[in-house]
Amino acid sequence: MQLNELKRKTAQKAPKRVGRGGSRGKTSGRGTKGQKARAGHRIRPDVREKLKKLPKQRGYQFKSIQAKHLVVNVAALETAFSAGETVTSKLLIERGLIRIRKNASTLPLVKILGTGELTKKVTLVGCEVSESAKTKIEKVGGTVL
Repeated sequence: MQLNELKRKTAQKAPKRVGRGGSRGKTSGRGTKGQKARAGHRIRPDVREKLKKLPKQRGYQFKSIQAKHLVVNVAALETAFSAGETVTSKLLIERGLIRIRKNASTLPLVKILGTGELTKKVTLVGCEVSESAKTKIEKVGGTVL
């Protein structure tokens, strides 16, 4: 059997063509007046009405936008800090390693990553640290609190 040999089970019935004269009378078999009698009418789904009544979400009130860590690499700590210093997020802002918005009321979340080399002993306070950065800091005698 080939595709061109396939036959329909039932004959294809043409749709009823309304409004073309004949003995249909006033509404031409459409049964109503107004929007439902017009060609191309589309009644809006009920869900859309409910959605339009909900208030819009405004501003950045979602955790995915706010709670992102600012990243600092170990190589940046090497250049910005001397041996024996304590590294905090406040000091990172002062030294220009991270930037925050002008009117920020809280200190940002900071994560130290392990890119680069470290030769100075530093103490990290209040920062998250990746595993590779932690091993590099502890290898030179530093501590992570």
